[in-house]
Amino acid sequence: MTHHAVQPAVQESLITRAPLTGSRKVYVPGKLFNIQVAMREIQLTETVSFVNGAKTHTPNASVTVYDTSGAYTDPEIEIDLKKGLPRLRESWVTNRKDVEELQAFSSDYSNERLNDEKLKYLKFEHIRKPYKALPGKNVTQLHYARNGIITPEMEYIAIRENQRMEAAWKADESLWHQHAGDSQGGKMPKTF
Repeated sequence: MTHHAVQPAVQESLITRAPLTGSRKVYVPGKLFNIQVAMREIQLTETVSFVNGAKTHTPNASVTVYDTSGAYTDPEIEIDLKKGLPRLRESWVTNRKDVEELQAFSSDYSNERLNDEKLKYLKFEHIRKPYKALPGKNVTQLHYARNGIITPEMEYIAIRENQRMEAAWKADESLWHQHAGDSQGGKMPKTF
């Protein structure tokens, strides 16, 4: 049986923090809730055309996409690997008052891992207990939707999926006429 040496904890200096080239991180605010959805605004180069032998340059508006890089590409956010990332959704969940934090981990596996001294170098400084639904409560997004309740999670996803298309369409109506594609039976609104 071979024993592996305990690996040292990951050094923060090894974490890439540089902004992504040709783009910037932006946050789109919610309209219903106090939320911020991280997006990446990508600057496009000019379109170069030749009209009657003359070269013309036409600027292109930036394109916004959902940014999955998390806090690591935001130079304004302090990263401490031992503390972990901020708990973005915690207040969204607890503000609904239909969950409670467990007093202890209920999983044997979790408890074994937490008490394993060989894994101490990997552990965060704080480990929060999970939440569970209060008796008689259903805390799924499907349950809220079926009951006409809009949650911060729903608004977050709507903003993320929209990718600021509303603003782009308002700024340039010609976008409605490009790349019609196949709606697969869906009906797209013509104006917002």
